Amino acid sequence: MKLNRAEIRKKVAMEAASLIYFGIEKEFKQAKIKAANALGVKFLPANIEVAKEIDKIADEHEGQARQERLVKMRQEALKVMKILEKYDSILVGSVWRGTIHRESDIDIIVFHHKPKGVLEALGKSALKIIQTQNVATTEKGKKRSSFHIFLESPTREKFEIIVRSPEEHLRKEKCDIYGDTITGLDVKELEKLLKESSTKRFVPF
Repeated sequence: MKLNRAEIRKKVAMEAASLIYFGIEKEFKQAKIKAANALGVKFLPANIEVAKEIDKIADEHEGQARQERLVKMRQEALKVMKILEKYDSILVGSVWRGTIHRESDIDIIVFHHKPKGVLEALGKSALKIIQTQNVATTEKGKKRSSFHIFLESPTREKFEIIVRSPEEHLRKEKCDIYGDTITGLDVKELEKLLKESSTKRFVPF
């Protein structure tokens, strides 16, 4: 029986999700292209369709342990955010969303002109700094740069701290996976979440 376009998109989304979940691909775009090629089709699903399928796979493979780890990761994030609180730290990514899976790390954005100050604050903690790098991007013809710090906690959780200019604090950023605005959680919001609804999800579905 010939599949219609919606069914083809779903099959590609499922294949792309599997490629990402099992670590074969990291980027959504590449995973979708590879999945479509493997299935011999040209239709590509939206990123949010792939995200939904990753969510299903994670639930199937990780079960209740997934929710337990989410709470622990949010608790670990809060500890680091308190270290960086004066830099207006914000939790983003899958730990904010509540969509973690076994390969997820903890993403935190901080706003400061000098990454050295952030490094010094982290260096006084029990966190292990694995790597640092400058990242330059271009959006709508405008160049942006950020400083990325990769860490590991004593509990072996992986972190990526993204240091941005304070001028970017009020900039609204659209999520290229879910299509909504990335708001994240500051320290007080995360503390409240952990007390009231520690596994709450922030996704548009």
